[in-house]
Amino acid sequence: MAPALDRPGYWGPPTSTLEWCEENYAVSFYIAEFWNTVSNLIMILPPLCGAVQTVKDGLETRYLVAYLGLTAVGLGSWCFHMTLQYEMQLLDELPMIYSCSVFVYCLYECFKNRNSYNYLLLIILALFSLIVTTIYLRWKEPVFHQVMYGVLVAFLVLRSVYIVTWVYPWLRGLAYTSLGVFLVGFLLWNVDNIFCPTWRDLRQRMPPVVGAVTQFHAWWHILTGLGSYMHILFSLYTRTLFLKYRPKVKFFFGMWPVIMVETPKKL
Repeated sequence: MAPALDRPGYWGPPTSTLEWCEENYAVSFYIAEFWNTVSNLIMILPPLCGAVQTVKDGLETRYLVAYLGLTAVGLGSWCFHMTLQYEMQLLDELPMIYSCSVFVYCLYECFKNRNSYNYLLLIILALFSLIVTTIYLRWKEPVFHQVMYGVLVAFLVLRSVYIVTWVYPWLRGLAYTSLGVFLVGFLLWNVDNIFCPTWRDLRQRMPPVVGAVTQFHAWWHILTGLGSYMHILFSLYTRTLFLKYRPKVKFFFGMWPVIMVETPKKL
């Protein structure tokens, strides 16, 4: 069988500064990278459920914003991989910075009074996001975006290690699972980038279903989506423990974790 080539599709030639290893329009004329697109569902649907639960439990708005921020990343990534257009790429990448800034705020403000606000930290994170956005719009260098995103993730890791080492050591499992899943996703992201020609060639020799499993950028979406979701759970669990609520982890359909909280209003 001849190697599959990128095909023309509904959205026209790609204008993004990045393209990934999945063959363009190989599955659908209307979706440039099919598996990289649909894998974003894990960053859209579960966080929406978390946002609804946050409102039901009367929790702080910052966690509603965190869940919706993750959903925004999933929607932006869906649009980017579906079209491979530069404008949609920005809709994917910039919300990654904004949502991760929200995660940083939530985690570094876990041990404050209810509904308190750290305006200095809010201003610093807003300025950081604005500066990154301004530079990236002018420079258009994906590595710059990736490094800035990595800086925010590093702050989350440091804070998480502090919390599970000195404050709530029994939350190590949740914190380290979140980090571990994210790191596995990052590893697969790099494998997909470095060995792309090899994977493309192998996929032509595999049945379609088996070949789909080798779409490692799609696995990056799945694993980082799960890791980010679990990080919000860790942050929320830490916060509600400090506020002396009654957080409980329940599993939808016996497998998907959700935190249910009894606030003082319900006691």
